[in-house]
Amino acid sequence: MIVTWCTIEHGILKTVAKGARRLKSPFFGKIDLFFEAEFEISRSKKSDLHSLRDIAIINTRAKIRESYQKTLAASYFVELINKVSEPEAPIRSIYGLLVRALNFLEESNPTQRAVLHFEKEIASDLGILDPEKLPVEILSELYNLPKMRPDLIEFINKQNKDSNS
Repeated sequence: MIVTWCTIEHGILKTVAKGARRLKSPFFGKIDLFFEAEFEISRSKKSDLHSLRDIAIINTRAKIRESYQKTLAASYFVELINKVSEPEAPIRSIYGLLVRALNFLEESNPTQRAVLHFEKEIASDLGILDPEKLPVEILSELYNLPKMRPDLIEFINKQNKDSNS
């Protein structure tokens, strides 16, 4: 199983968790979407795919995976960070933003305001925030935004319309 991690000091890291799907694997049940964990890796000298050696779960964020709307928002946040971050480069403030966003989704449904705030903070952290433009416009000019964004905004707006009816 290949796992992508967002870390404070090393940015986006990719690891391979050998045998993670086997019942007797030390990784079985410890790897899932949006988990927060401490882990140990063996760095590869030949590629950017490192070997996962050990993992200790800190937070499973199970409530996110119970809701399509929350999973869609969390996936968008993670994908956006993947698009704008250099592999294995420190992203302390972006990491903190992701943790806050995932913790918010653990307790609340996503809102359009939350998505816009996340995009604004990303643009600000990257030093590309322009008061003349929406952060999503700037981000889409410089990066290929995740294709799920229109679906996420549409789904949030539909949920808001249904709850107001």
